[in-house]
Formats: sequence, structure tokens, C-alpha cells
Amino acid sequence: MEHFTVIDLGSNAVRMTITRINDDGSYQTVKQIKRYIRLSEGMDANQELQPEAIDRTLAALADFKDIYETYKNVHVKAVATAATRKATNRNEFLACIQEKLGIRLDVISGLMEAKYDYLAVANTLPVKNYVMLDTGGGSTEIVLCQNGVVSHRASLPIGSVGISHQFHLEDEVSPTDIFDAMSYVNDALGGVWWLKEGLNLPIIAVGGSNRTLAKIYKRSAQIENLNDIHGYRMSRSMVNHIFSQIIGKNQEQRKEVPGLSKVRADIIVGGLIPIILILRFLDSDRVVFSASALRDGVLKEHLNATVEQVQIKE
Repeated sequence: MEHFTVIDLGSNAVRMTITRINDDGSYQTVKQIKRYIRLSEGMDANQELQPEAIDRTLAALADFKDIYETYKNVHVKAVATAATRKATNRNEFLACIQEKLGIRLDVISGLMEAKYDYLAVANTLPVKNYVMLDTGGGSTEIVLCQNGVVSHRASLPIGSVGISHQFHLEDEVSPTDIFDAMSYVNDALGGVWWLKEGLNLPIIAVGGSNRTLAKIYKRSAQIENLNDIHGYRMSRSMVNHIFSQIIGKNQEQRKEVPGLSKVRADIIVGGLIPIILILRFLDSDRVVFSASALRDGVLKEHLNATVEQVQIKE
């Protein structure tokens, strides 16, 4: 028996999942935990991770270590994504974590992040042709899947934290700022040359901002099991309706929106812009939400379950 532990260090949050893998190959999730650390906060033009953000991250990882060390036969796989990827002081940051905590962080590329996202989603939803969108804090991954096979994937250096900060969307939103932000994201999508091959396909939505969208709607519709969003569907018109409500509120008002975590109130506008625009860009009429994420893809790779079940065309 093994306790496989995946740590995902993102731009906005750090997450850990501990999975018990039994000798017969079966497995169960035994622990999931998340801490909001805003690693990318204050990076700005110099692209340096700031001391306060580093301290928050170290504290969260120390807590995670205390937790996973209570289990036997632990195997830790820790990955870092967008914020660490682009940080000019990332080597010092990684060395600090290694020295103080003994945790080795692997900085994965945006394309590898997209691959893990796909592996997490593959065979868990009843669709074979789709465009997957993972809106993170510091990057957005897009995957085009045709007949169950990945034909294209991309990673864009735009995310909920960066968009919200760059275009002043944290609090009250002005028409000029929302226009500028949407133009910026639309240009980024337009640079993905193959994206139009996904015309009219459903969008598989992954990531914290997109999961929040599903929770807001479920709460407004008084649907039970708020956190059970895997396979949940929303129409494009309903997505647009919720977005229009969100941008009409300031940060304090957003904190009172049912289904919206208070710690996301300042980044939710920037976090929803990619899904709003990709629906329009591809003239897609629906979103299907996935509760699976990068950590699940890392687990699948570890289990070697992907060898026969999924295909990625390089």
C-alpha cells in the first residue's frame, strides 16, 4: 500500500491530495486540502516572487508536510505552475523550499499542465469532442479533443489574478477596463491558430474560477450538493447572465454572492473573462464542468492508467 501525495502550487492557491493506492490497484482519496497563498501577488513587471507571498507559501507547505507525514509509505509529487514558471527568482525560491522543508518542486511547462488537465478529464465525462478550458490564477490552458484524442493544446500566460490586477477589475469595474480586459483576452485566444477547429463544440470547464461559476449558479437555482459539479451543464446564455451580474457589483458586494468564496471576490471578474470569450469565439452553446484537475492527471500518470485509456497526439 502507498499513499501518493500530489501538491499543486499555483498562482492563487496551493492544493494537496493524498490518495491511498492499495496492493490490488484500487485507490481512494483520503485527504484533500487547499490554502490560498496568492503566490503571484506583487510580481508586476519585475516578475519577482515577493517575500510575503513566499512566506505564505512556505507556511502552507509546512502544514501540508505535517499532514502527509502522518501517513505511512508516502510518495510525494509536487509541481509548480505559472507563477513559479515565470518568476525571475524561481531558482532561489525552489532552493529555499528544498532547504527548509525538504520538498522538491518540479516546475512544469504550460503544455505539460494542459496534458495533466486532459488526463484528469479523459473518460470521466460522456463527451469525445470538446474544447477544454482551465482558467488558473496565472495561466490558461486550452485543449482540443477530437474523437477522444488530443489534437492540439496550448497554454496562455493569462489568468484570473493577472487579468484582474492588470485591468483594475478587483473592485468596482468600469466599462473601459472591462472592454480593455476582454480585448486583451480575445487577442490571446485569436493567437491560438487551431482554436477555430473547435467551432460549436462544448467547453469542458476546469479550474477554480470556472468551478466557482457553477457554484454560483447552483446556489442561485437552489440546487443541492453545491460542490458536486462534475458533469454539470450550463447554457451560454446563463453563463453570460451570471457574468453580467458579477461585473455590476463591487468587491464587497461580490463577497455576499452565494456560492462565491470571499477570497475570490477580487479575482472572479478576470477569472470568468476567458470562458465568456471562448464561448463567443467558438459559438459554443454550452459548458460542461469538471471537478477533476491537474492533481488527478498526475495521479493517473502515476497509476499508469493512461497507457491504454487515453491518447495524446504529439
